[in-house]
Amino acid sequence: MKLIGTVTSPYVRKVRVVMAEKRLDYQFIIEDPWADDTTIGTSNPLGKVPCLIMDGSEAMFDSRVIVEYLDTLSPVGKLIPQQSRERAEVKTWEALADGVMDAGVLMRLEAGWGHRADTERSQAWIDRQRAKLTAGIAAMAKGLGDKPFCSGIHLSLSDIAVGCALGWVSFRFPEINWRADYANLPRLYDKLMLRPSFADTQH
Repeated sequence: MKLIGTVTSPYVRKVRVVMAEKRLDYQFIIEDPWADDTTIGTSNPLGKVPCLIMDGSEAMFDSRVIVEYLDTLSPVGKLIPQQSRERAEVKTWEALADGVMDAGVLMRLEAGWGHRADTERSQAWIDRQRAKLTAGIAAMAKGLGDKPFCSGIHLSLSDIAVGCALGWVSFRFPEINWRADYANLPRLYDKLMLRPSFADTQH
């Protein structure tokens, strides 16, 4: 398998963490989708990463699709439950984490995309996305409560998605100090960082 992505993308990190937890071998191909000479469009017509290339098959894209597929490839460390209610809970956690990252990406694009003049930027839009991001982090803290992991007592995709989102927020928005605002989220993240899958994919 070949995984196309960047080392700073939280969506790519989510896939890389899952691959490490599932002990899957792959080749990591660095590709900046924002570069003028990017070729990501030949694999993903949407021009986004991550993109997974399987031997003898077409490309697979969107991190949520990829990680769900990867979880079926090995019985080691099952990350997504099979039962409907538990499965829905984990996927909801993933949607929450992805939503936090989506809002952050939109903030960065509005504030700093080089192809837009300063007079064309909207502070109201940036503030709206920041509100979504901070509300999402607050929801993570509330949902985690005093549990050892987001979805019970074992590591799941919920924790991987949340960990990747929190790590990326610290990387891109250090002024958003979720560590100071919530006690339980740093405990979870620091515990995740003890795992090689997280430590080896840190920005």
